[in-house]
Amino acid sequence: MRGRIQNTIRHFLDSEAAGGIILMAAAALALITANSPLSAAYFDALHIYLGPLSVQHWINDALMVVFFLMVGLEIKREIVDGHLSSWPRRILPGAAAVAGMGVPALLYLLMTRDTGAAHGWAIPSATDIAFALGVLSLLGPRVPVSLKVFLAALAIIDDLGAVIVIGIFYTDGISPMDLGLAALVLAGLIALNRSGQMRLWPYLALGALLWFFTLRSGVHATIAGVLLALCVPLKRTPGTPEAAPHESPLHRLEHALIRPVAFVIVPIFGFANAGVSFAGMGLEALTAPVTLGVALGLAVGKLIGIFGAVVLLVRSGLVDLPAGASWMQVLGVALLCGIGFTMSLFISLLAFADPQLQNEAKIGILLGSFVAGLAGCVILRFAKGDSAPAERG
Repeated sequence: MRGRIQNTIRHFLDSEAAGGIILMAAAALALITANSPLSAAYFDALHIYLGPLSVQHWINDALMVVFFLMVGLEIKREIVDGHLSSWPRRILPGAAAVAGMGVPALLYLLMTRDTGAAHGWAIPSATDIAFALGVLSLLGPRVPVSLKVFLAALAIIDDLGAVIVIGIFYTDGISPMDLGLAALVLAGLIALNRSGQMRLWPYLALGALLWFFTLRSGVHATIAGVLLALCVPLKRTPGTPEAAPHESPLHRLEHALIRPVAFVIVPIFGFANAGVSFAGMGLEALTAPVTLGVALGLAVGKLIGIFGAVVLLVRSGLVDLPAGASWMQVLGVALLCGIGFTMSLFISLLAFADPQLQNEAKIGILLGSFVAGLAGCVILRFAKGDSAPAERG
């Protein structure tokens, strides 16, 4: 019996759905705690200072650097040696990702015009890859592998866009000296890469310095994680079945981070930031411009942007639908991209200092992500694949 339980747990942890399910549980626990007798202790604990930063800042500005390091490693691997390694492979997910970021932002700005909350325009633009792929994997063989690859590629490009948006639009006052020191450390990382250094510890040591100076510079500290990832060496995978896995430093680091990020870091972030107290909150919170802008941006804007881009590209004859996929299945995947939990929450904290606006954004994220995820799951549950080759025009 004990061995069977251990095998079940191991199988769950190795599944694609595991990270998304644990993140859902963490978010649900945060909401329950924030509306229980433990509410005051929950919120007070986040504001306890440990050294120079509060607990919440240690989570959002330090622990999440590891998450962004993982994001950066995935982006580099896919672009250099993966599903995004050639321009033909980038066209469909790239165009869908750009449209899937732009339309939700425009819809949000439309809903929040004249409210002074325009700074949150990027909140509904993000896709949570762990959640979306987790839901998709629960559907098993009903969804063709080509659609899973499409969703993963789209979400990775979406993450890259979100990182760029954070770096450009969500930074504080810049400290030129610290920014210059961060640039020097980055130059050292690039030099390490060019010199052929294949050990990981020099990159990680300089990466810690890069985080410190980036944090002090005013540029959000998590950008340091992505910059470090782009400097970690990657060898192209040999085209032979005997190729040893995790041969490159990038592969080794990514492999080492997969479980800690999915099962520790992201759930901690979700628990620390998804808690919204509904005490004294009326119906107006559900109909507030920020709430509606975020929710509609995720549930409707993502669908219009992504599905619309795919329709235009396929009907114009530039690309084909993912192999074996039907239009209804593409519609379902476009809806799943409206699950914007982790990155959307992260951007909402950068966009708003006002706790009320933060809460409205969180409600919009939870509502929009739930509706998009449920609708996408239902459509994909009953949609049939296309057994014939995808038609152009």
